[in-house]
This record gives sequence, structure tokens and C-alpha cells, in this order.
Amino acid sequence: MRIAIVPGSFDPITSGHLDVIRRVSHLFDKIVIGVAVNVAKTPLFSLDERVELAQAAVAELANVTVESFDSLTVEFAVAKDAHAIVRGLRAVSDFEHEFQMAQLNRELNASVETVFVMASPEYAYLSSSAVREIAEYGGVVKSLVPPVVELALQKKIASAKGG
Repeated sequence: MRIAIVPGSFDPITSGHLDVIRRVSHLFDKIVIGVAVNVAKTPLFSLDERVELAQAAVAELANVTVESFDSLTVEFAVAKDAHAIVRGLRAVSDFEHEFQMAQLNRELNASVETVFVMASPEYAYLSSSAVREIAEYGGVVKSLVPPVVELALQKKIASAKGG
């Protein structure tokens, strides 16, 4: 069985993430979305909320599951019997960081390959941080995230503003 993981913070999962996940779901028998604990970031959504939102967003994809993890990405891949780590690339600026991480992961475990997938042009500009900022200022994010995420953003921001 060909298994791949798609790791990330997913704070929140966006239409760009889903585009990459849908596209690679045809290349692998099983995809595990790994929602990472990232101590370097202060997320808007809790880990459980990010997992729930990702699960709702990929519910129609039969070969995709969602789990959280708090370890090195390559260790999570090995624990899931994955042979590949899938990373989406939006621009050349993403490549430098992702290339470095791929090389480090290869050093840690050469049996796990990193597969880069270019973002579709309509999502090349899209990031979770941009979505959060737009939503926090009351902007429309409908085309940027799945409906379940749009609703969760509205509720989270209203709650934070005391509404």
C-alpha cells in the first residue's frame, strides 16, 4: 500500500491545502493529514479544532484520514508506515525552506521521500495566515476556505471580540 502524509499546522485548512490533498489522493492508496503541534506558532484554533475542521473538509475523500501529531514529521511518517511526505509549494520562496526540511528529513530517515506538489495557480497566493488576517478584519474568505472553516472563523473571531 502506498501511504503518504500531508503535514502542516492547518490553522485553518484552506482551499489551497485541499487542492493539493485532492490531487495527491489519486497518487497514493492512503493519505494521512498530519495536523502538527508547532511550538513556534500561536494558533487561532486549538489542535482539536484544527483536526475537526480538516476532517470535515476532507470527509468526501475516502482514502484520506486526519490525525494530530507532536513529533518530528519524519517520525510521524514512519509511525504511519508512510513512504512519502507531501509538501505543497506556492512560490520559489517556499522552496528554500521546504528543500532544507526535505534534506533534514532524508538525513533522519532516507526511506521516506519528500514529494513536492506545485500549488494550482488559483491558490498560489493563499496561506492560512492570510486567511486569518482577512477574516479578523471582516473580509470575505468564502472562496479561500471550505464552508465549515468559514463558519468556524466567523464564530472564533466573534467570540474573541466578545460578540
